[in-house]
Amino acid sequence: MTDTVLKNEGIRVLTQNLGKVEAERFISLIIREPFDYTAWRKNLFDDMSIEELSAKATEFAENEK
Repeated sequence: MTDTVLKNEGIRVLTQNLGKVEAERFISLIIREPFDYTAWRKNLFDDMSIEELSAKATEFAENEK
């Protein structure tokens, strides 16, 4: 996937799920502040138990069908 295709797909996913206004707001927030996605993901589920995480994963998988 080229960088251009990736950017276009990212914008499509954001606008499809957030709407145009909230997608633009999200992009502005990311650009405005230093953001380390890898560090953010490492700590994303720290406050969840394994059971809670499993329940959310199951719920997500069921909603994707």
